[in-house]
Amino acid sequence: MCVGVGMTLGSHITPLARSYIEKADVVFTALSDGIIELWLAKMNSDVRSFQSLYKEGKSRADTYREMVDALLTEVRAGKQVCGAFYGHPGVFALPPHKAIAIARAEGYRAHMEPGVSAEDCLYADLGFDPGRVGCQHFEASQFMFYRRRIDPSAYLILWQIGLAGDQSFTRFSTSAQYRQVLVDILARDYDLSHEVIIYRAATLPMHEPRMDRIPLGKLPDADVDMHSTLVIPPARPLEPDQSIRERLSALDVVTNTRSV
Repeated sequence: MCVGVGMTLGSHITPLARSYIEKADVVFTALSDGIIELWLAKMNSDVRSFQSLYKEGKSRADTYREMVDALLTEVRAGKQVCGAFYGHPGVFALPPHKAIAIARAEGYRAHMEPGVSAEDCLYADLGFDPGRVGCQHFEASQFMFYRRRIDPSAYLILWQIGLAGDQSFTRFSTSAQYRQVLVDILARDYDLSHEVIIYRAATLPMHEPRMDRIPLGKLPDADVDMHSTLVIPPARPLEPDQSIRERLSALDVVTNTRSV
C-alpha cells in the first residue's frame, strides 16, 4: 500500500490510510520532518525513513530507484508493506507509481490510497475554484524545458519553483538567475507587474500557509524553496467563441423542436 497522509500533520489523514499504516509489517516514509516521523512511530513500531537516501549532488533518479527497491524487497519477503508519503502519494511522487506497477506485474496485490494534496490545500487557502475559469498545472522545470501553450485567461500553477531550470536532477535548489529565465518565459504572456502568489501549504497545525503576493518581475529575488509553488491568476478575461455558440444555439433549436 502507498498512502497519502495529507499535508498538515494529523489533520488530513483518512481512517483507511491510518489503518494501512497501523496494520503494516513495515512502514517506509519519505516525510522529511522528524516530528511527523515520530507521529508515524506511534502508529507502527517499524517505521523506516527514506531521508538518508537524499544527498546533494546525487541524482534523484538513483534515490527513487533505491526507494522502490526497498519497498519491493520487503514485499518479496512476504511482508505487508506500507509507503507513507506527503499529501497524495501519486502527485509529484515517482516511487509509489513505480513500486505499485512492479508489484502488480510480479503478481502482488498493490494499491494507492489518495490523500489531501498541496493542490487541494491551495484551492482552499487561496479561495478559488479551478472550474470557474480553468486551471493549468506544470512542474516548473518541465514548463521551461518544453514549448507549452498556456492560456492567460485561466490560472497557471507552477510547482517546485525552487528547483526551476535544474537539468541535472541532483540539486535541492536553483539560483535567482534560473528563476529569471522562468520570468523571461512567462513575460511572453504576462506583464512583469502582474501579481503572482508564492504558495506553500502548512504542514504543522500551528503553522499558517505561505501566500506571498508579489509582481512577477520580482520572482527571481523572492525567497523560495523546493516546496514553493507559483500561482499566476488570470491576466485577461475569457474570450467568447461566438461561432461555436451559434452552432450550439442551432442545435438547441433542433433539439427543442424534436422534443415538442
